[in-house]
Amino acid sequence: MSFKLIVILLLELITFAIFAWGGNTLAIKSIQSEDGDVIDCVDIFKQPALYHPALKNHKIQMTPSYNTMMEPTKTNDQEKSYKYVTTQTWHKSGSCPKGTIPIRRTQNNYKKDHIKKPNFFHLDKRLRIKEDINLAQKNHSLAILHTEGIRYMGGKTDMKTWNPHVEEDDEYSTSRLALMSGAYNDYQDIESGWANDGSRETGCFDLTCPGFVQTSHEIALGAAIYPISTQNGLPYSISVFIFKDLNTSNWWLQYGGSINIGYWPSKIFEGGLGIHAQTVQWGGEVYIKNVGKHPHTKTQMGSGAFPVYISANTGFMKNMRILDNSMELRFPQYVDAYSQEYDCYKTQYMGDYIEEPEFHFGGPGRNPLCP
Repeated sequence: MSFKLIVILLLELITFAIFAWGGNTLAIKSIQSEDGDVIDCVDIFKQPALYHPALKNHKIQMTPSYNTMMEPTKTNDQEKSYKYVTTQTWHKSGSCPKGTIPIRRTQNNYKKDHIKKPNFFHLDKRLRIKEDINLAQKNHSLAILHTEGIRYMGGKTDMKTWNPHVEEDDEYSTSRLALMSGAYNDYQDIESGWANDGSRETGCFDLTCPGFVQTSHEIALGAAIYPISTQNGLPYSISVFIFKDLNTSNWWLQYGGSINIGYWPSKIFEGGLGIHAQTVQWGGEVYIKNVGKHPHTKTQMGSGAFPVYISANTGFMKNMRILDNSMELRFPQYVDAYSQEYDCYKTQYMGDYIEEPEFHFGGPGRNPLCP
């Protein structure tokens, strides 16, 4: 029973810029994970991302030139019980050799209704309200901390991971870091974090998604973490850092404070993120078909509980940083907390009288205040 529960409610590493992968014709080695996943080890120079038309003759950047040494993370007594994880379930069954990258094989036999699954790049062209700039998308419910500026070169956060309930196969719940650029009705964004996806098919679902070039042989995008919770029920924590490499303008993704998973090449962006980000967001996002309608979904955000600062009982982010022109990580000067459906998913920002600002977010979805 516990194994099935983990499979149904597993948390996944997500990066919203990967190609769907449905076969193993390029696999040098395949690994069968105990959770049902198949991980294909593919030659780094033959990875699907390189089929993107903008990446013809692309020379892979193996490591970032930017010094990613970050300030040490301070922890209090309560946080010492949280463990930072850099392992995934498939690691127990084998490893990919150096010179390859692990790709979680997607299933070709999913139902037709899964083909209509929401694309993480979905954009609502009808949004015209100024207050919705870079915040609202159709059928997306956000609970975020938000900062806007002229030029951002990166963003970072430490987050706690939970197992939020997802009601339908075509819904998902995420905790993520996002960098955005562009006008409110036509913007670009890159995101990374953790997701619980009811159908187990996380990522982009068409070949129009920008190519994310993987360089690490250790982490498979979309694969389950291991383990997903401590024995006493406390969450695990991860660190995510997205930053721009000044020598190449590529956007690198670093995980766990040390693993450079790969990068979004600058060539896949036209303006916007090809130059810099204008917005950084931290927090949760739920995709549901009935935002603002009744009955509301029971899909949860965070742990499914409304945030209570004292107990840190739900979605939680700390050590939130931006990377600006000085190329130094710092907390932004101005931030705003925003919840699109406050009675369904709440936010709580704590920035005064504490050494390190904290952002708490989450909720159960449908409840007496959100019928």
